[in-house]
Amino acid sequence: MEDKNKNFIARSKLSQSPERREGDKAISKDVIASASARNDSLHELPKGWVWTKVGEIIEKVSITGKKLKQSEYQEEGKLPVIDQGQTFVGGYTDKEELKVRCEPPVIVFGDHTKVFKYVDFEFVAGADGVKVINPLEVFYPKLFYYFLNAIQLPDKGYARHFQFLEKSFIPLPPLPEQQRIVAKIEELFTNLDAGVEALKKVKAQLKRYRQAVLKYAFEGKLTEKWREKHKNELEPASLLLEQIREERKKNTKGSNVGATGRSPLPVDTSDLPELPEGWVWTKVGEIYDIVGGGTPSTEVEEYWNGDIPWITSADIQGLKDIRPRRHINKKAIENSATNLVPEGSLIVVTRVGLGKIALINNPICFSQDSQALISSNLLMYPDYSLYYLSQAVQIFKYKHRGTTIAGVTKKQLSELTFALPPLSEQHKIVEEIERRFSVADKIEKVVEGSLKQSERLRQSILKKAFEGKLVPQNPSDEPAEKLLERIK
Repeated sequence: MEDKNKNFIARSKLSQSPERREGDKAISKDVIASASARNDSLHELPKGWVWTKVGEIIEKVSITGKKLKQSEYQEEGKLPVIDQGQTFVGGYTDKEELKVRCEPPVIVFGDHTKVFKYVDFEFVAGADGVKVINPLEVFYPKLFYYFLNAIQLPDKGYARHFQFLEKSFIPLPPLPEQQRIVAKIEELFTNLDAGVEALKKVKAQLKRYRQAVLKYAFEGKLTEKWREKHKNELEPASLLLEQIREERKKNTKGSNVGATGRSPLPVDTSDLPELPEGWVWTKVGEIYDIVGGGTPSTEVEEYWNGDIPWITSADIQGLKDIRPRRHINKKAIENSATNLVPEGSLIVVTRVGLGKIALINNPICFSQDSQALISSNLLMYPDYSLYYLSQAVQIFKYKHRGTTIAGVTKKQLSELTFALPPLSEQHKIVEEIERRFSVADKIEKVVEGSLKQSERLRQSILKKAFEGKLVPQNPSDEPAEKLLERIK
């Protein structure tokens, strides 16, 4: 980076000579005039600074015919692909003929997303909404990038924003002061980044902690002392399982057929961990009826004019947080594959959004991307099943990582093994889980608040720099207007 800084300084000195290099963009008198008669909405600048327009002090790097479609991105390659997405590097490619012809560093601007990226290496541009620009030699490239991030552009959705960027005013400090400002910004950002990294580590530790809590919970470790104290009062889970089976027989008019068409569902425990005394291994299909969902025809407006919530996986925000965006009526249910499931049921996303699960607090309908687990009795504590399956489905995903997995089938869901404790212990396990999760949630809330505060602090640093309040001035610095006049 030091070499690039020296190169920039050398080029800046060359630009001060009477003969300007061929091909360099000249700065018109208009930009200096507009700096003198600045807009009332612009703040007063420090002595030696001048307002100018972004469009007057940039060169546009041509990328015509040198853009790579997103569908052609690779996970690895000789050249990184820089596009308008939030992720710094969108992908990779081996197509060296598409390399952007410019001398780094440059700034990549997302015309639709308003994202700025400082790129100091060779790259290929993503196909859509990418602008590659470079400041003229009156501006230190890194400071130009920081100042661009301080400009408030209008939000026009997915429309193009470069037209607004070009017309935006940007302050131009004296060249030596620009370098001091960058040094100070990067010193402060380095300290800030260290704090952010520490906060992210805490978040990762909290995630592992929650996973450990669930693991211990379903191994019986969270309730070990409680179980020992109440061992003479606990009814074995094997009896609970028999009661559940009997109830399901009654609800199916005496048939002994479970959700998968077999009863009982055998459990191979050879590869399963040993359970605490009084627990029993079973399968989801032994304790729950499983029903699928569907989508009423969107071409029939009448179906979507009702008071019955209908959800997709996108409406599931958390284990106990469902936010329906659409509602249907009874006629829609009668004429589609969706089902109305009762309060206390569980929704398991088995296709798009695989792994999401939620407890239903009110009767609800759902799309074909999910399956509902319905208990026809009060012999299962739904909160226990919620936590257990939230872990079980994630384990299923982990075991199938690296394979093409379209989702979890009804049969696979039915045959997921299930560690069943006595009913009273189910309640105690949930109590112990939620007590620990509550502490983790409070810590995470503090961490999230600190991360937001760090982002506000980052913006505050840029704002101070933009206003000329970050570093002291040096009276011997040549005014920015003189630099503009020499190279116009």
